[in-house]
Amino acid sequence: MFTFLRRAIPCPRHIINAISPSPTFQLQLCLQTQWSSVRYAFSNASNGNSFTVSYLIDSCGFSPQEAEAASKRVSLETRDKPDLVIGFLKSHGFSQPQILRLIRIVPELLRYDPEKTFLPKIEFFKSRGISSSHIPRLICSSPNIMRRSLSKHLIPSFNFLRDLFQSDEKLIKSLQYSSVILLDPKTFVVPKMELLREAGVPQSNIIKYLQFFSRTLTCSPGRLKKAVEEVKELGFDPLKFQFLVAVHVCISLKKSTRDKKADVYKKWGCSDNDIVAAFRKFPVCMTLAEDQIDAKFEFLVNQLGCNPSNIIKYASVLGYSLKKRIVPRAAVLQVLLSKGLMKSETFLVNFMHTEKDFLRRFVLCHGQQVANELLELYRTKLDQAR
Repeated sequence: MFTFLRRAIPCPRHIINAISPSPTFQLQLCLQTQWSSVRYAFSNASNGNSFTVSYLIDSCGFSPQEAEAASKRVSLETRDKPDLVIGFLKSHGFSQPQILRLIRIVPELLRYDPEKTFLPKIEFFKSRGISSSHIPRLICSSPNIMRRSLSKHLIPSFNFLRDLFQSDEKLIKSLQYSSVILLDPKTFVVPKMELLREAGVPQSNIIKYLQFFSRTLTCSPGRLKKAVEEVKELGFDPLKFQFLVAVHVCISLKKSTRDKKADVYKKWGCSDNDIVAAFRKFPVCMTLAEDQIDAKFEFLVNQLGCNPSNIIKYASVLGYSLKKRIVPRAAVLQVLLSKGLMKSETFLVNFMHTEKDFLRRFVLCHGQQVANELLELYRTKLDQAR
């Protein structure tokens, strides 16, 4: 046994030869020597990043695991530079969660000179019409912006996209959703736009898609092509913007995720054809959380007596808030039904009216006493949702 351990854990020969200990003592001495070497090496490695790890945990709110991972990308000797960076970001409206997100994704930012690197970019965004309150969100949606050259990269990218949108206002609105397109629009965006044009999508809809769903255009061309083909097979018309909404959903969600959501619809009696029909009418129905789908069907079917096939017919109703829209309006409509003042056949479509139109059609149009009763009921339900 000890012979095996001596082979497995080599011991310095001069130590063993200097004394003539028992085999047990030899083993203990070898283990002690090996452990000392390991501990020395570990100590040297730890001292190199111990301050970095401590700073990220204590000053930035990192978990020990996050701090250890980030310390492999940035090394801090003192707190002077990182304190300067964090102080600068706070003074320019960045919240603590936003600062944490920036440093998690690009920990190297803690070694930058914020006045030289960050300030010119912030001033540039302001000069192009982006408000100070929106700049932190714009930068946090794509933190690598702070690493790009302003003159060589960001300004040319901004100008290229502005010409593409033919409007500063549209571009700024797009950047508020996601600024990732500023990183490399000619590589990420242009080839995808060409692919959509080849699929028969009008340029105006492509620009609109870029405005609201620009992040999905940073996916691989193969993934976009696959989504386009899938949506075409489902019968969507490339000339309509709904086609691009469906493409966005297919890119954003894995097939396994969509299958799980489909299982919830099936639980309430929807067939595969029903689910496809709902997706055609309202592609966003597949982005709803599973518990949201379940809760809305439970209320509409069990509380209001709606038929699942009718819910599919008005699938966009599923996109509304259960507590803030469906329940308050249902309370009013149920009173009207009980009084014989409306027909149940039109029940679901009434959730789709605007707030002003709903009140005009179903509350304020009645006599003062009934109108006051309905308005009080409606506001009570809304207050309960807050």
